[in-house]
Amino acid sequence: MFSKASSDNYLPAVPGIRRKTLVHGAKTLMTEFRLDAGALLPRHAHPYEQTGYLVSGAMQLTIGAESFSVAPGDSWCIPADVEHEGKSLENSVALEVFDPVREDFLP
Repeated sequence: MFSKASSDNYLPAVPGIRRKTLVHGAKTLMTEFRLDAGALLPRHAHPYEQTGYLVSGAMQLTIGAESFSVAPGDSWCIPADVEHEGKSLENSVALEVFDPVREDFLP
């Protein structure tokens, strides 16, 4: 699968956060998230392992009981079924890969 860069087809995730599935295969799915300054991703858990990379901006990320200040170039891995939450401190862009494929994120 191949995908050209485009600013189209972003879907609302929660207020202030938009997501777009970039590519997916049999086992993984890559999503770009665009987060407005002040946007909150509520605490939640899901059965997907989630690895991420902050492209731009600044965030506060909590994984389980640990909190992290996230800057561009930082990355993370959230194990399946572990509660996590985030706050965008400024307009931000993050890339995240999910395993297995999130059926609810398929285009």
